[in-house]
Amino acid sequence: MNPMRALTALCGWLLLALVAFAGPAQAQQADTGGEPPAYSTLADLLENAESRQQLIDQLRGLAAAEAPRAEAAAAASEPSLPRQLAQATSRIAGEIGTQLASVMDAVGGLVAGSAEATASFDMEAFSEAAINLGLVILATLALFLIIRRLAKPVFTRISQWSLTDQGLNPVLRLVLCVALAALIDVLVVALAYVGGNLVATFAVGEAGELSTRASLFLNAFLVIELLKAGVRMLFSSRYEGLRLLPIAADEASYWNRWIARLIGLVGYGLMVVVPLISAYLAPTLGQSMGTLIMIAAFVYAVAVVLRNRKRLRDALNRKARQTTMAASRVSLQLFARTWHLFALAYFVMVLVLTLTRPADALPFVLFATLKTLATVVVGMLASTFLTQTIGRQIRVSDDLRRKLPLLEPRLNSYVPNALRAVRVLILITVTMVVLSAWGAFDLTGWYASEAGRDLVGKTVSVFVILAVAAAAWLGLASLIEHKLNPETGGGVPSARAQTLLALFRNALAIALVTMTAMIVLSEIGINIGPLIAGAGVLGLAIGFGAQKLVQDIITGIFIQVENAMNTGDVVTVGGITGTAEKLSIRSVGIRDLSGTYHIVPFSSVDTVSNYMREFGNHVGEYGIAYRESIDEAIEQLKLAFEDLKASDEHGQKLLEPLTVAGVVALADSSVNIRVVIKTTPGDQWAVGRAYNRLVKLRFDEAGIEIPFPHTTLYFGEDKQGGSPAANLRLLDAASRGRPSDAAHGDDTRHGVQEIADADHRQPNDSEV
Repeated sequence: MNPMRALTALCGWLLLALVAFAGPAQAQQADTGGEPPAYSTLADLLENAESRQQLIDQLRGLAAAEAPRAEAAAAASEPSLPRQLAQATSRIAGEIGTQLASVMDAVGGLVAGSAEATASFDMEAFSEAAINLGLVILATLALFLIIRRLAKPVFTRISQWSLTDQGLNPVLRLVLCVALAALIDVLVVALAYVGGNLVATFAVGEAGELSTRASLFLNAFLVIELLKAGVRMLFSSRYEGLRLLPIAADEASYWNRWIARLIGLVGYGLMVVVPLISAYLAPTLGQSMGTLIMIAAFVYAVAVVLRNRKRLRDALNRKARQTTMAASRVSLQLFARTWHLFALAYFVMVLVLTLTRPADALPFVLFATLKTLATVVVGMLASTFLTQTIGRQIRVSDDLRRKLPLLEPRLNSYVPNALRAVRVLILITVTMVVLSAWGAFDLTGWYASEAGRDLVGKTVSVFVILAVAAAAWLGLASLIEHKLNPETGGGVPSARAQTLLALFRNALAIALVTMTAMIVLSEIGINIGPLIAGAGVLGLAIGFGAQKLVQDIITGIFIQVENAMNTGDVVTVGGITGTAEKLSIRSVGIRDLSGTYHIVPFSSVDTVSNYMREFGNHVGEYGIAYRESIDEAIEQLKLAFEDLKASDEHGQKLLEPLTVAGVVALADSSVNIRVVIKTTPGDQWAVGRAYNRLVKLRFDEAGIEIPFPHTTLYFGEDKQGGSPAANLRLLDAASRGRPSDAAHGDDTRHGVQEIADADHRQPNDSEV
């Protein structure tokens, strides 16, 4: 608000309050015929605290009552959005109609040849001016072509360096080479411009003076050639290493030539032809000629866009099929279908702006277009740079891969997601800058506002928090892997270390995810106090409703603290015996001997039997016949142990000499002798199997009988007392892999004979 207006309003309200509060005093003095001084009365009111407070309250009440009326008046005076759109459309249509009408009037007047225009036109002066301007144009263009021809080897060398050098990142090298070539291109244009000025000043027309006509052309030449130099940065047709856009040479040549023609038509037409017509013929005709030039450029541009619609769509679809990232592929496919709509909208907007704002349309469109192109190119280069730097398969050194085997796959799983998020941010930024360039969005004002700064700050904070959390997880997880790796840690880690580190890694992941989520929610403005309180109440409810789960977790914690079992141990848990393959805070996964995988919750575990602690024992009981010598059998058992101790496979697994417990049972058909072999933990079963084999070999060699069950066969008999034939064929001992007959001395059981008369002989039960 204006300070003078505010002061005037304040004085008015003070006088009004003075009249309101001093009414009784004024009436009393009017009865006496006195007239109170206004300033003294106001001073008295301000000195009195009670009256001053009443004055303040009344002023605030009046201000509060006035605010709704002011807002209602403003709302009533401001038209609605549809009305604004209708008014803008009507105004634009009226201005375009006025421009077209003036064009028709001017062209009709020129064709009819009005007497005033003919009388005011000086043919001799026009011819001289045209000749002088033509000489300046020829000299400037000739200098430009000559200097550019001389600079061609420099462009070629820079292009070759951009394509073949291996020292820098490809994107950085391309940007550096394009910037250097653009600098040389600008220098060529500047030299041609200076040469044209010298020719126009000292060789054409009056010496030492630069005519307005030459100045118009030279200024237009400078602007147009600089724009063409910018286009050559994007569509360099002759130098592949100086082309920012990844397109083929023929495509680059086509679009470079088309855009250069459009720039030349509009630029020289509006900056040279229109001013000259306005100066030598009529201002109205010049303005109309500018309108015709813009309409012609619009028609030409629309025709080119429609003619190349399908060709460019196919090219973009081919590029999309070559893209590995899904987001980029979908974006390119969508742009391939709609690119012509964006181009047509751009040219329509340029035409409308030129017709409705002829005074400042060209500078506005020029700077907005340049800013748009620069923003889009910078966004594309940034995205390409990120893709070439971290978007592809990440490779770590062999030494680092040996120390941290899971670091490379973890990076290759995290980085693409982070790259997608960064690309989304780049796309949003580019869109906002483009909209700001065309006046559709006030980017500077939005960022200067509290909401803009707050959103940008929160976005940066969230990105930093996620980056720090990811880095912390990578570092801690890699440290755990380093400890678990036998090649880089302190040797082969113990089973307890493997179990505890694995559990710590899982707990660390849960803690990091929870903390990061809470910090991010707090950073974006969500009050996490109720969430924490709700989580506490929910946890209490879950604790009451899921007592088994709580019991599982508490029991699992104590099992890990007491080191009752570790991954890889052979245990008996909950009545199941097998190898503990997976340990969590809640359960243990056991693989039994048959290969079945069991998950046993810790709440059902009363006893943990671990067969892998410190040492193991093979306890074997070997039965011999009653007629055999016990001492001889014990001696053979000791010899079998010596054989076991001498073996390469099991000798290092034995911890102590053989312990012979002696005879432990006089069984029904055998005398049982027990031995105990102390082995390394987990090897007692393999050692026992190997020892059983050696005992059998030693007993066979010593002729010690190992009793086995005997079976009596009864073939039955008929009513006459006869038995069916027992068709038996006794095979040779060699064919059955048994010892020779002489070793046993039993021709009846082990000799080679065939019972041929089994049909005639009737054996009794004892004979069988």
